[in-house]
Amino acid sequence: MRTLLVVLFDEVQSLDVTGPVEVFAGAEACCPGTYRLVTASLDGAPVRSSSGLTLVPDLALADAPAADILLVPGGRGTRSPDPRLVDWLCEHGRGVGRLVSVCTGAILLARAGLLNGRRATTHWAYCDTLARHHPEIDIDPDPIYVRDGHVATSAGVTSGIDLALALVEEDLGRETALTIARHLVVFLRRPGNQAQFSAQLAAQTARREPLREVQQWITEHPGDDLCVESLAARARLSPRHFARAFRAETGTTPGRFVDRVRLEHARRLLEDTADGVEEISRASGYGTPEAMRRAFVKALGAAPAEYRRRFRPVPAH
Repeated sequence: MRTLLVVLFDEVQSLDVTGPVEVFAGAEACCPGTYRLVTASLDGAPVRSSSGLTLVPDLALADAPAADILLVPGGRGTRSPDPRLVDWLCEHGRGVGRLVSVCTGAILLARAGLLNGRRATTHWAYCDTLARHHPEIDIDPDPIYVRDGHVATSAGVTSGIDLALALVEEDLGRETALTIARHLVVFLRRPGNQAQFSAQLAAQTARREPLREVQQWITEHPGDDLCVESLAARARLSPRHFARAFRAETGTTPGRFVDRVRLEHARRLLEDTADGVEEISRASGYGTPEAMRRAFVKALGAAPAEYRRRFRPVPAH
């Protein structure tokens, strides 16, 4: 039996706690005797989450059993944490089998020195701040979770569920994790290197109308000719001026934005339709199945056929 210890504190994000806990509780229900779930706060007192929910821990951290998995959630309470919590993490975080953070829980791990020299992630809105305050950590803002040795960090809120499913799959196998995912009505499983959010959200919305129109055109016509020259003509700008203005206003290059839109479009067709890979590759602007395969392997670590096998919902019987 593995002991999962979840740290609670005031202003914690409740879904950072309950999402992973539901996954591990589901695993325990499927395979009794697998996980022991324990929650603890500094003094054993109830805590109030950032949404106003009151969470009642099992005990105080000082009385907590040795953890095989130590899970540190995020939330507003990570901004000015109780120094005693950071001290406790510094003392106890190094000896656990798996050290896991959800969302801005990575900030607490960083304050405790537990991410030094490691690759990690957190909620996209806090990646720059974490990198600036802790240059000794290799912060990757793109993936929904990152695993570096026994340390695993995840991005915002629901990505904690993805990470928990990955850990359960590692411990108990794919079928158990799939059973839990179906019960929770989530995908099994988004790969860790999947982007934190969609192409449209990843890029800023351009201020100028012609560039906004081009952004919208790209998302609605991923299979069209989307080279810089064609997009620049649509915006009535020279290719050089267009590329410079697009990057300045959106934070990304036209080519990178197009790549993200096409990948996202192809993913949705694989998940939601029975269309063949060749048809999807044409509709998404890749031209050939091989070009789409290369893009999927590079971005997601899985070929289109494998992606569809993992993520297409199972039909109801």
